[in-house]
Amino acid sequence: MAEYLLFATERYALPILQPLADALQDAGHGVHAWLVDGAAQSRLAAPVRAIASAREAVGLRPRAVFSAANWVPPFVGGAKVQLFHGFNVEKREDARGHFRLRGLFDLYCTQGPATTAPFQALAKQAGHFQVVETGWPKLDPLFGPEPPLAASLRAQAGGRGVVMSAATFTERLSAAPHLYEAIAAQVADGRYYWLLTLHPKCAPALFARYRALAGPNAAFVEPEQLVEAQRAADVLLADTTSVVSEFVVQRKTVVTFRNRAPKPHMIDFDDPAQLPAMLDHAFAPEPGLQAALAAYADSIHPWRDGRSSQRVLAATEALLAGELGRLRRRPLTALYRGLQIRRELGYWGPTGR
Repeated sequence: MAEYLLFATERYALPILQPLADALQDAGHGVHAWLVDGAAQSRLAAPVRAIASAREAVGLRPRAVFSAANWVPPFVGGAKVQLFHGFNVEKREDARGHFRLRGLFDLYCTQGPATTAPFQALAKQAGHFQVVETGWPKLDPLFGPEPPLAASLRAQAGGRGVVMSAATFTERLSAAPHLYEAIAAQVADGRYYWLLTLHPKCAPALFARYRALAGPNAAFVEPEQLVEAQRAADVLLADTTSVVSEFVVQRKTVVTFRNRAPKPHMIDFDDPAQLPAMLDHAFAPEPGLQAALAAYADSIHPWRDGRSSQRVLAATEALLAGELGRLRRRPLTALYRGLQIRRELGYWGPTGR
C-alpha cells in the first residue's frame, strides 16, 4: 500500500478527484486531499483524509501528487501528475491557456487526441515531462451505473425533457446575465424541467437569482453535483464553458450562446429571444448535427468505459518505474514559480523526498 495526495484549488475540482480517489482506495492505497484557496472549505468523501497544512503534505511523502489545478506545490515529494481542470474551450490563445507549460509537472494525463498530440509535441521540445492519453477521471461516472442523484433528478422531471443550464464565470463570455429572463420564462412555462448551475466564481447576486428559480419546474445544482446533472439532462444550454465539451462526450445536444469559437456540433445563437426555437432544434437534432457531435466527442474524449482513473494510475506507475523514459531537469522558470508558491502557501520548510 502507498500514500497518495490529491490537490485542488477550486470546488469544481472535486468531481475530477473523487473518481480517482475511489480507484486508489479500491486498489488498497491511502488517499489524502490537500484543498486550498477556493476549495479550502470543501471535502472529498470519506475515507479520503484531509491534509491541513503544507508541512503535513510534505510529511506524508506521497508516492504521487495528482493535481486538478494549473499548478502543484513542487516542494511536496512524489511524482507530479496534471489531470486538468477542464477541456480546451479556446477562451485564450494556446500559449496563455490550455497548453501553457509551467514546468511543475512530470506527467500530463490527457483527455483525448485533440490534446494528446499538442502536448506530446511540447514534451518532445521540453523534455521535462511525459504525456499519456488516459481520458479524464471526472467523466468516469458518465459511463458507469447511473448515480442516485441523476436518477432522482430525472424522476423530478416527471417525463419531461430535461435541460441543463451552465455558464462560465468569465464576464465577457458568460451567458448567465443575458439569458436569465429567457430561462426564467421557460421555467415558468414548465414544458421542460431545468437543472440550473453556475461556475463557483460567479457573483453571489447571480447565484441568488438563479437559485430563486428552483421549484416544481427546476432544480439548482451545486458545482460538486455537475456530473450527475449532466448524466440526467437531455440538452445543455451554455456559453464558452468547458461543460459544453463534457456534455458532448455523451453525444447529447448542446445549445451555446455567443460561443467564442462555435463549431459544427453546437447550436449557437446570439439573441435571447431565440431560446425557445433553439431548444426545439436541440430536442430534434438532424443527422448531420448528430454526426458532428459524435466526431467531436471522439476527438476530445473517445474513452467511454468509465475507467480513466485506472488508466491515470497505470500511467503514473509506468512513469515511476522508468518505463516512459528519463526526464530532463525542469527549467529555471519552475524554480521561480516554486518560490512564488511557497510564498502563497506560507511554507519555507524543507522539500519532501
